[in-house]
Amino acid sequence: MPLQPWMKLLSTDDHLIEPPKLWTDRLPAKYREAGPRIVEQDRGEGQAPAEVWTYEGRIYPYIGLNAVAGKSPEEFGLEPTRYDEMIPGCYDPKARLRDMDLDGVWGALCFPSFPRFAGTIFLEGQDRELARLCVAAWNDFVLDEWCAAGPGRLIPLIILPLWDVPACVAEIQRTAAKGAKAISFPENPSPLGLPSFHTDHWDPVFSAAEDADLPICLHFGTSGQPPKTSPEAPFAVTISLFGCNSMFATADLLYSPVFYRHPKLKVGLSEGGIGWMPYLLERIDGTWERHRFYQNVNQEARPSELFHKHFHGCFIDDRFGVEVRHHIGVDKITWECDYPHSDSYWPKSRAYAAEVLADVPDDEVHKIVELNTRRLYNLPA
Repeated sequence: MPLQPWMKLLSTDDHLIEPPKLWTDRLPAKYREAGPRIVEQDRGEGQAPAEVWTYEGRIYPYIGLNAVAGKSPEEFGLEPTRYDEMIPGCYDPKARLRDMDLDGVWGALCFPSFPRFAGTIFLEGQDRELARLCVAAWNDFVLDEWCAAGPGRLIPLIILPLWDVPACVAEIQRTAAKGAKAISFPENPSPLGLPSFHTDHWDPVFSAAEDADLPICLHFGTSGQPPKTSPEAPFAVTISLFGCNSMFATADLLYSPVFYRHPKLKVGLSEGGIGWMPYLLERIDGTWERHRFYQNVNQEARPSELFHKHFHGCFIDDRFGVEVRHHIGVDKITWECDYPHSDSYWPKSRAYAAEVLADVPDDEVHKIVELNTRRLYNLPA
């Protein structure tokens, strides 16, 4: 049956493409040349120049990050190279709201593109003050312009200056006061050269998140380590295995001391699917039962208990995950659209969600597409 018309679809994983002047309009004058800005790069005879980001003199050649909404699969590619090759809803919030209306989607949480999904590009900044200001500028754009275009519909997510814990805490407090609802955080800090979840390094950050009641969102790929099997393997292998990154993050956190130190911390696994969850929880619990006595792991609670208390997952078309939803916990499942990426079914997301959820009772559907997200992100009804 179709989704009931009174159910408002809320996506916990969409993306925005930063408009060209996001940083030049917000950085102090002395930083505008070194800060992120768009320049043109020659693509050869007969082709319009590509538009690319430059930051501290480094060229970042891709602006669209798979922003292929509105194209057929035959036209998909990894990157649009100019803004006029993308539909305006990718970078214009008013156009995004129109595209959401066309899609039958009420609300959306949007991750960054140029800064990478958790803002980790600014870890590369040589000038740390400029990098901190770049993080604040992205957050202010999201809070003051992007989400302000659709209050209650565009859900404010922030990024952090990850190289500086006190600055992270200050940014959480600053943006929470302005209405932030979520924090994008690396699924695994270690490959980025940062301390792991198994240290106490992040305790002040997670405490600040708890105090503000902001969930941390772990989008797959934010560790900077996409799954790759061999140099010769096509990128389709990586795409197929990206959900494994969410599995790694789940196991890592469940065996870490994070949830014992931060019993109110909420985690959203972004774009990782849900069908793997029952198997992984069974495996983790079994490992804990048999091996915890000689391992450096906490022995107070079964990992699956921590999972059901702290984690939420999301899906687009994970039909098996929907089938085994009671093994996961219906209250722990949210829906995602993934606009404007190639996994999205825009402009038919609502119709496709209705198809995937056709055999699910209305009360459970309502939780999955709307109510769980409102609870997780503290959104008013």
